[in-house]
Amino acid sequence: MSNRLFLPAALAFGLILFGACRAVHNDYVFFAGYVVLQYVVLATAWNLLGGYTGYVNFGTAAFFALGAYSTVVLHKLFPLPIPALMLVGGLVSGIVGLGMGYLTLRLRGVFFSIATLALAVVAQTLITNWDFVGGSRGVYIVRPNETPILGSYVQYLFLAMLVLAVIAVATARAIERSRLGYGFAAIRDDELAAEASGVPTLRLKLVATTLSGAFMGMAGAPLPYYVTYLDPASGFSLAYAVNAIAMPLIGGTANWVGPLVGAVFLGTAQQIATVTIESALNLLIVGLLLVGFVIVAPNGIVGLVHGRARGRSS
Repeated sequence: MSNRLFLPAALAFGLILFGACRAVHNDYVFFAGYVVLQYVVLATAWNLLGGYTGYVNFGTAAFFALGAYSTVVLHKLFPLPIPALMLVGGLVSGIVGLGMGYLTLRLRGVFFSIATLALAVVAQTLITNWDFVGGSRGVYIVRPNETPILGSYVQYLFLAMLVLAVIAVATARAIERSRLGYGFAAIRDDELAAEASGVPTLRLKLVATTLSGAFMGMAGAPLPYYVTYLDPASGFSLAYAVNAIAMPLIGGTANWVGPLVGAVFLGTAQQIATVTIESALNLLIVGLLLVGFVIVAPNGIVGLVHGRARGRSS
């Protein structure tokens, strides 16, 4: 399927999914589904930098929280609809991603990863000491109970995140099959050789950090309206950083499908565990699955399926 047809087809599938969820007549489906879709965006965004170019980012929570706190600022100054808040959150986090890339992308390997982790610590410290957004005590956001067309506001948030997830996946797919994607792959495979061959490595890496940060910020923008109470501990939660890395690794990082598969699989498992056992087990589930897949299927679910398919055809 061509890139032009993929986005409309994905949106149509998303609307069918939304209609199926409404037929259940249970708002918890939308609460849980929102979280899964949020992780689809985060995993896809992380993969644009970590999977496509090979630069492992530990600062996912920083970009996500910056999008969330952008919404808090606007809610206090001039409330906007969710789509506009997503755009603002994406703009803020994208600019931070560009700045981070300019300062840190000359580092490689573990040194770059440590720098992104430091960014998350610095951002959390600044937010914790900023009284306008609640500081360490947090802030309450009163969301409307209903919307004029959809009714339930939770369903509205679900639909907004569904559209964002479709756009993020379609963007990753388009990049993978484009000249930009080939440049990312060259950096991932051998950056020195790519640079010697004339690939503008720094420019491409800045594009990757900006796009990755922007999508993370857009995913975080609706969070204050979803949780209704936001504090630095929840906004910069370790779960976002861990899941954003684990989901692409479990699904597969070499293509756009892997983060989607990993996010749906792991996100659904976590939501089931939250309802049936305890939410505290979520990170334990992530750790066990990650260790298992590293041993059994180091290329992820998609790589395992492709490997078996090639074995059968040979």
